[in-house]
Amino acid sequence: MFSSSLADAPLVREPLHAPVAHLVRGGIVEGIHYGSVVVLDADGRVALQIGDIEAAFYPRSAIKPVQAVAMARAGLPLDGELLSLTAASHSGEERHLAGARRILDLAGLTEGHLRNVTDMPFDPVVRDAWVREGRLPSRLAQNCSGKHAAMLYTCMLNGWPLENYLDPGHPLQQAIAEIVEDLTGQRIARVTVDGCGAPLFSISLHGLARATARIVTAAPGTPEARVADAMREHAEMASGSGRDVAALMRAVPGLLSKDGFEGVQVAALADGRAVAVKIADGANRARVPVTAAALARAGVDPELLTEFQGEPLLGGGQEVGRVRPVRSLEPLAGAARA
Repeated sequence: MFSSSLADAPLVREPLHAPVAHLVRGGIVEGIHYGSVVVLDADGRVALQIGDIEAAFYPRSAIKPVQAVAMARAGLPLDGELLSLTAASHSGEERHLAGARRILDLAGLTEGHLRNVTDMPFDPVVRDAWVREGRLPSRLAQNCSGKHAAMLYTCMLNGWPLENYLDPGHPLQQAIAEIVEDLTGQRIARVTVDGCGAPLFSISLHGLARATARIVTAAPGTPEARVADAMREHAEMASGSGRDVAALMRAVPGLLSKDGFEGVQVAALADGRAVAVKIADGANRARVPVTAAALARAGVDPELLTEFQGEPLLGGGQEVGRVRPVRSLEPLAGAARA
């Protein structure tokens, strides 16, 4: 199964994380967020690394663009909004639910065929509305339903069984694992189960950045380019209204970005520059400003990233501090901007 050109699987060890952000209140460092960061230049070389970018870790939903590429390579004919939804951790808005139903309709299937967990919508505003209306958790509302609907559609197109499509030994999951290894350039270290019930493959943070860079630099018309185009053109379908990852893709021309639970984010520019972030304690309040700082270090104009500098810390209703990335993430003096 393994190509001889693949690097060995990353080592399973306690990650050697380092400080990536300080919680500064009133000029004093009140807390420290640890994590790891990698910045790749357009040639794929490591331009900056903080912490442990080579240890095995679980990329969570940040791996969804790779899973979408695998399904597209296996014949999934979706494009545009529906392909973006295939790679989504969606908010549970009506357009997301309608899109997932549309994918199931194309496959001749129903919500009853889904095997992801039931859940309420991810977006708190949408979730609160569901509660007021007395609506119950459903598989369609769960934030991975687009991916699961596309998995079922891919199985239908290939004549693969539907009932066990989440089994790691299923042909679909074997095909996805092969593409994960192909795009990351390394063997998978471990396989577990993600929150939605799908297999989750352990790679390295470096491998995640490398895979995303390969997706954005692929030739037009390829499965990789189709996924990148769909997510960039329909950022809200890959996330939701008001989500920071969609706002980031709108703010930075040509950027592809995907977040994941437990403080993971990956982003890549059209020329192949890429960053990947893992916040050790899973905190979103650090994920967003650290990702923005890494992109600035990669050469993105900091003025495009001002809204992603993190939420202010309040004292008595007034701003008294912020979460600030560490100094080693500051842009290099005189570096070109794009």
